[in-house]
Amino acid sequence: MTMTIAVIIPSRYESTRFPGKPLADLAGKPMIQHVYERVLMSGTADLAAVATDDPRIFAAVEAFGGRAVMTVDTHRSGSDRIAEAAGILGLREDDIVVNVQGDQPVFEPVQIDEVVAPLIADPSLPMSTLIYRIRRDEEITHPNAVKTVFDRDGNALYFSRSTIPFVRDRGKTADYFKHHGIYAYRKHFLDTFTKLPEGTLERLESLEQLRALEHGYRIRVVVTEHDSIEVDTPQELDRIRRLLEEQFSS
Repeated sequence: MTMTIAVIIPSRYESTRFPGKPLADLAGKPMIQHVYERVLMSGTADLAAVATDDPRIFAAVEAFGGRAVMTVDTHRSGSDRIAEAAGILGLREDDIVVNVQGDQPVFEPVQIDEVVAPLIADPSLPMSTLIYRIRRDEEITHPNAVKTVFDRDGNALYFSRSTIPFVRDRGKTADYFKHHGIYAYRKHFLDTFTKLPEGTLERLESLEQLRALEHGYRIRVVVTEHDSIEVDTPQELDRIRRLLEEQFSS
């Protein structure tokens, strides 16, 4: 039986800094449509779906011909939402579920191919995620840029909003890696993960991937060459608009 690779985009209407963000107009389309269309450009994705608890988002996705799944409105995280959606879609235990954030409208489709590659190559891996070598110095210390350190086999050791590793001695330098919010899970592990109790480190850092590490599960990290702009404010949406205008005019 062929394994299915399903990309699910969790999307909610409410946002403290930017209510209605998924439906914000971007070059004549709602932002969620840009994310969805880029998912379809991936070479490995077998299906795409938006998981939402809001009828406005559900209707918008169906209006542009996309697939939407209605979930309950009590989920504590996007992972919980895609886990419910994976069940509704009838995915099998060994299928791969990719979580692509709905606020990254210019992510590179090849990043989906990159994040699923370790799970295809190694059936024992439960999950994987993308990281990017930081090139902008301000991100090294910015708490919204989550830093990652990993072992020689490419398994994550820790994720932190602080600067890791800390370089103690003068004259020494380090490469810093930023975590991307694109994950791939085996469906059976996603179900397990969402049932795990919240970890202490997860609560302190407000980073749910630490829950997996605290409970002893491996997270394989993949270094991508592609950065991605996350839209958390209307000002960042304007930045994306300018970027798309430049692409269309070139």
